[in-house]
Amino acid sequence: MSNLNLHPTNLLELDYLDLATPAPAPIIDVHTHLSGVNAVRCYHEIAQAYGITLTFSMSPLDQLDTIRDIMGDAVEFIAIPAWSDADRTKAHGPAFLDQIRRFHEAGSRIVKFWAAPRGRDYGHEVGDPGLLHLDSPARIKAMDLAAELDMIFMTHVADPDTWFQSKYSDAARYGTKEDQYEPLERLLEIYKQPWIAAHMGGWPEDLDFLDGLLTRHDNLHLDSSATKWMVRELSRHSPDRLREFLQRWKGRVLFGSDIVTNESHLSPPETTADGVSPQATSPEEARDLYASRYWALRTLFESKYDGPSPIADPDLALVDPASHGPLDSPDLRGKALPVDVLKSLYHDAAEELLLSRIRP
Repeated sequence: MSNLNLHPTNLLELDYLDLATPAPAPIIDVHTHLSGVNAVRCYHEIAQAYGITLTFSMSPLDQLDTIRDIMGDAVEFIAIPAWSDADRTKAHGPAFLDQIRRFHEAGSRIVKFWAAPRGRDYGHEVGDPGLLHLDSPARIKAMDLAAELDMIFMTHVADPDTWFQSKYSDAARYGTKEDQYEPLERLLEIYKQPWIAAHMGGWPEDLDFLDGLLTRHDNLHLDSSATKWMVRELSRHSPDRLREFLQRWKGRVLFGSDIVTNESHLSPPETTADGVSPQATSPEEARDLYASRYWALRTLFESKYDGPSPIADPDLALVDPASHGPLDSPDLRGKALPVDVLKSLYHDAAEELLLSRIRP
């Protein structure tokens, strides 16, 4: 049974800062969402402790200078739409083109095209179900501009298998998981610059599928972001299988965490407006929230740890509510990857793909 007195980011009551050991290589985190002032300061402290020397962030355009003032040359930015804009059709259409130009002027050389299945709900709410489809007319215009500016494409095209068993069970609305990859594969052939498919391409559950995807498209790269998802699913693969996969695709798999910082993590109300408990409610909880992601990913990749993850994973209850509660976590099974694979995953792949464009 879950201990309801424990915090969902630290079920094992770990001292994450005390456990932050030197990394086998400087770590470049290619996938975060940084915002806020004190929250970014908190994140920066944790990142430095865990060996992260450079962070790529999807941050609001109006916060870039503030975040740079805090992190200096330890941060770079990924172009995104203005998600807070009430006019969604404009924000993801003509206004996104302006956003891309402004991010580019600020030094960004990556643009994110978020096309998760739940984007259909977002589009339905404004009468345009296809608004966020990867190959929608508005997205094609944005891709044309980004290609003209020689930017790398990042995308999110699929979600966990657990979600397709539950949240996306209506295939007529969301499509099957396989359906999510048809526009991606077609666009990979049209836009030949590098792509980064977030969250292990959206299918860490199936390394054989990813083998095929990477074989067919030599301009495709993956990142390891979405910590809870990666811990749950990559732990299920045998150490030999994951090592073989990462060895085979060395240089094409990059480290990412998907850490989200927000000023509300430092002192929010006890519940949010929708009644859901926030992820953190104090500076101490915010530090645990951010550090838990780096501890879990580094433990997964570097160690032989075999035990419970310290991070609660609601997806367990999502697919099996009779057996799991809100504070249950999956097993975390460390893979003890070889040093050469770790160096590529943590640093060399990102340095070769990204820094040559951003910091020539």
